[in-house]
Amino acid sequence: MTTTLRGITWNHSRGYVPKVATAQRFMETHPGVEITWEKRSLQEFADAPIERLAERYDLLIIDHPWAGFAADKGILVPLEQHVSAAFLADQAQHSVGRSHESYLFDGVQTAFAVDAATPVASYRQDLLAAANEEVPQSWDELLALAKKGRVAFAGIPVDALMNFYMLCVTQGEEPCNSNDEQVVSEETGVLALELLRELTALCPVEMLQWNPIRVYEAMSSGDGIAYCPFAYGYSNYARAGYARHLLHFTDMVSLGSHGRLRSTLGGTGIGVSARCTNTDLAVEFAAYIASPEIQRTVFAENGGQPGHRAAWDDVELNRRTNGYFLATLPALDRAYLRPRYSGYLEFQDHAGDAVRDYIISGGRPQEVLERLNGLYRSSRMEASK
Repeated sequence: MTTTLRGITWNHSRGYVPKVATAQRFMETHPGVEITWEKRSLQEFADAPIERLAERYDLLIIDHPWAGFAADKGILVPLEQHVSAAFLADQAQHSVGRSHESYLFDGVQTAFAVDAATPVASYRQDLLAAANEEVPQSWDELLALAKKGRVAFAGIPVDALMNFYMLCVTQGEEPCNSNDEQVVSEETGVLALELLRELTALCPVEMLQWNPIRVYEAMSSGDGIAYCPFAYGYSNYARAGYARHLLHFTDMVSLGSHGRLRSTLGGTGIGVSARCTNTDLAVEFAAYIASPEIQRTVFAENGGQPGHRAAWDDVELNRRTNGYFLATLPALDRAYLRPRYSGYLEFQDHAGDAVRDYIISGGRPQEVLERLNGLYRSSRMEASK
């Protein structure tokens, strides 16, 4: 008799291939078990309500902002009740930045952090060398390179919002962290919006339709973009043979006296649906894919971007990725953990439009902040119902 588990992830080599590879090896050591993975676009993956996915799938790859909603509604299995304290302690101790913590909400471990990411900088070494340019180290140097038409970053609404967060956090103020009425102070928010608009005006307009994958595809396939100052990192593009041109990844620029930019934590975790009829088996696989040895080997070797620190420190893995993991780890370790309360996704879904509208069309930044504050208060009220 065959026991089948169904999983859902996103459609990219980083999101899909390592899940299939780890499932294949798990099945080989567990006769009678069948694990299938389905995939959807990155946008569809982000937009799909987690409660609907949990009705159809046993294993869910999720973004950590869903943690509060999942814990509040009992959508995912509380993993802390099904694994040892030693396993959880190892996950916490060897977290990449706050990746492990990001899936823990009100004492419920909604997922294991099997994938870690935050916006980092990337560049085409050959293009910079040909133009006699250096990798920017400061915001002013970034603007200077952008004026030459060689800079682009992800400009779709959700990335615009994440970049707004980044510029607020770098100034020393974490959005949505002071009270339930205001996203950020006017002084901090206005400067963040103005900085983002100034840079955007110097970049190609088509990037306003790009997510990070589109940025990296454009950089690695053409000869126009030499530098990306911040976009969620993908180690795949630093691996020989993956794309036509190799990308190099590094830490981000400094913003005046504030130091290096602090970007907004991303990554994904693996959770188990509360509707799963084979919970023990599903949790066993989730723990298997999150284990340090599998993260460092089968998962990472098949294009994965692990959430366990053992992989990021691994000499061989860094050799294969031109030092991607060690070069970007400092950015992961200082990354900002965005809100995860039950109604947060409602805010995020609409706030990005407000930020993006401003960086495209301008206007009064104070009005943008007022719009954000209204969305924030509404989402907080919804969460309290």
